[in-house]
Amino acid sequence: MVEVIIVPFRGGVMRAAWSVLIFVFCLTPLSAVLAVEGSVKVEDAGLGQQTLELRSSGFTNGAAIPVKYTCRGSDFSPPLHIQGIPPGTRSMALTVHDPNGPVGVWSHWLVFNIEPNTVDIPENSIPGRQALNDFGNFYYGGPCPSDEREHRYVFTLYALNAYLADVTEGATLDTFQKELVGKVIAKTELVGTYENPKWLKE
Repeated sequence: MVEVIIVPFRGGVMRAAWSVLIFVFCLTPLSAVLAVEGSVKVEDAGLGQQTLELRSSGFTNGAAIPVKYTCRGSDFSPPLHIQGIPPGTRSMALTVHDPNGPVGVWSHWLVFNIEPNTVDIPENSIPGRQALNDFGNFYYGGPCPSDEREHRYVFTLYALNAYLADVTEGATLDTFQKELVGKVIAKTELVGTYENPKWLKE
């Protein structure tokens, strides 16, 4: 109910009450993408909020990586699961590195041009094209520390707005990351730890 007061020019006040029915139409985009600290939240009608995530059935975030996925075991790449891939993703990339390697950052796996509809990366598989790691190989190299410290291994997944057509198989981690500039829609990390078994320390 809206009350309207009309004041004529020649005096007198006419008071009237009008009933007004108001229709409000709100047009909301189907998807609103918000980038927050390297992750993406996707607000989609009927879907709620999603966040780009990387998980593994082999270990949980922050936990120890099983020997099977290290150089002391089968040296298989662990199984990975992806969810919350944001709209507009044309390809994905995956890196694995040890930030405290023997000479600083040490790359263990560089994979690019992973198909954007990929949700599962099976154990010991090749999900895309591979570049050169710091072991001098074009495939996954598991944790293999040369000291007795516990090391952290960071699995970083990137959702990209393009294919990486200019990356060569001989690309190192530094050149690889330069190619990502301006192409990252979202990224997320999964961290595992590993230290040599006690029998190696004795």
